[in-house]
Amino acid sequence: MLVMFGYASMEKKLHDAHRKAAEQHDLAAHAHRTAAEHNEKGENELGNWHLQRALEYSDHAYKLAREAHSKSGQIGPL
Repeated sequence: MLVMFGYASMEKKLHDAHRKAAEQHDLAAHAHRTAAEHNEKGENELGNWHLQRALEYSDHAYKLAREAHSKSGQIGPL
């Protein structure tokens, strides 16, 4: 029974890791859309600020996805 519990716990951790990466991807997409809206209005300073946030979220999402991928035992490039 402990083996099953350990497997379920590992599976939950992997699911959580992938979920966190997906959340960061969503935040990056939202920031990118917001940046585009500001740039269309000529609000370049705000647009650039949101672009920077989008890049930070995207970089973090990539790191989380890479980490989750390596923990899942699947070896290879993303």
